[in-house]
Amino acid sequence: MSVCATASVGSCMAKVKEAMSPLQYMGKTKAVGGGVVLPQQLSFASVALRKCRVSSIKILGRPTRSPVIRGATTEDVEAEKELIEMDAMERMEKSLEATKASFNTVRTGRATPSLLDRVQVEYYGTNVILKSIAQITTPDGSTILITPFDKSSLTSIEKSLVKSDIGITPNNDGNVIRLNVPQLTADRRKELLKLVSKLSEEGKVAIRNVRRDAIKSYEKLEKEKKLSEDNVKDLSGDIQKMTDDYIKKIDALFKQKEKELQTV
Repeated sequence: MSVCATASVGSCMAKVKEAMSPLQYMGKTKAVGGGVVLPQQLSFASVALRKCRVSSIKILGRPTRSPVIRGATTEDVEAEKELIEMDAMERMEKSLEATKASFNTVRTGRATPSLLDRVQVEYYGTNVILKSIAQITTPDGSTILITPFDKSSLTSIEKSLVKSDIGITPNNDGNVIRLNVPQLTADRRKELLKLVSKLSEEGKVAIRNVRRDAIKSYEKLEKEKKLSEDNVKDLSGDIQKMTDDYIKKIDALFKQKEKELQTV
């Protein structure tokens, strides 16, 4: 193997040849031969040439192979498709649960523990969910009974209930707190129906946003030549069906809540 370099000093070539001679490599001596150039040899040769103010070297012999970049396999593409679909389903499910939780906090005129799901209480300097520090029951259809596990938290619970948006004045007798749920007026029912409708639409928007993100992910795979245009159309159709199913679930929740609000 020969080494050609743009050098004005003849002694440089001797240094380069010396650098390219047999050397210690990974603890074993390997001689140069058969067109094989060891990394250390190239490095030492480069150093020798730089010392002689040589700008570059050209190694003549066996051409160096470019690194092989493995293309995506069918299994890789299928895994990416499944990941997108599972992520979309998980996010839609979370949107559905969030909408359901919001509906539960809307008072319907009937006592239910879920009315207090979002109430947080400051307990020893930390905000915690009310139901984590107290037992919440409904002895009858118009009363919610709150029995704290630690009686010293009664005052904090009472303050949190007053600050909350449930619209019910708590009755603290020193041992438990009672909430007497009043019947809704016609005007109040109308207001709550509008609120539930708004919450329902927000849930649908969240689900449609998930669909949009999934389709964008499919289109990205198409740009990367991993999916064809027909593949994207089929997968987008599947995501649309999933979207429609979750929209129907939210509609069902809305109708159920609407019925509760309209029941006197």
